[in-house]
Amino acid sequence: MQDWVVGIDLGATKIALGLIDPQGRIVARRRLPTEAPAGPEAAVERMATSIGELQAKLPPGEQISAVGICSPGPLNHETGVILDPPNLTGWRNVPLQQMLVDRLDVPVRLEHDAKAAALGEYNYGAGRGERSLVYIVVGTGVGAAFIVEGQLYRGLHNLAGEIGGMTIERQAEPLEQLCGSGIRGCVQGYTCGPALAYHYRRRQADQPTAGQPPITGEGVALLAARGDELALKVMTQAGEALGVTVASLAMILDIGLYVIGGSVAKAGDLLLEPARRTVPAYAFESIASHVRIVTAALGGDGPILGCGWLAHQALEREIVSSQ
Repeated sequence: MQDWVVGIDLGATKIALGLIDPQGRIVARRRLPTEAPAGPEAAVERMATSIGELQAKLPPGEQISAVGICSPGPLNHETGVILDPPNLTGWRNVPLQQMLVDRLDVPVRLEHDAKAAALGEYNYGAGRGERSLVYIVVGTGVGAAFIVEGQLYRGLHNLAGEIGGMTIERQAEPLEQLCGSGIRGCVQGYTCGPALAYHYRRRQADQPTAGQPPITGEGVALLAARGDELALKVMTQAGEALGVTVASLAMILDIGLYVIGGSVAKAGDLLLEPARRTVPAYAFESIASHVRIVTAALGGDGPILGCGWLAHQALEREIVSSQ
């Protein structure tokens, strides 16, 4: 890896770009609004402008050799087409990878954002030196990416990792308003940001709340950090739900490392300690003893660095195909 590349994290509201040096370090950044309703063509043009600004940061004689980009799914990573992501208004069957190739004239790879973050952690973060890991993102929703023996496991239809819909409590009330899964007692109904706010409000039912601002998942985590009793109970419940999920995955996959990212994971041990305590109750001791649950080491840089790794892969493919 002796080339300079750019990693792009395309989200519903923002686009984050990072210039990555040959040592795998982000040395310059750009951030701009997505403005999804303006369409993918406008977004590509603004990304190209930002890449030109990053190019100006390179040492004399160097150039950007390839680009990796990730976005919310669903998407087809093989064809480089964004299919119909609900959070990117109007983006349907967008050949984003080819659009960037045509505009930049360098190799480009497109990947799902959770999978890109997993690749970032595996190659540069909490998973360095590991053979396999499970990356779990806990934010507005819950999802996962599996890396097995250094390779992403995608499933037959490229849908592996939708763990937010896993049932962990069969008798729970339906909470479709939180996650839209329609699955009773799902993981997401206990752990995602909206779920934290929902369960906190329910526990508040017998307490006066006049004049208090609406609670959010982030607000619950902040209250828990300050010792709020109700918030601590909600975070413990969320952590235990995460622990049941990890235990189930460990029993199925025999993978030991679980890296937790996303906005809710910023709560740190308020979420992770209950998860760690719960795992042994839901997995064989021979399996639970190998489980490690850690916070993502790269934070918001995970997807960008994962995209940088993908950019190198795209460049290598280009070199091989030209020989």
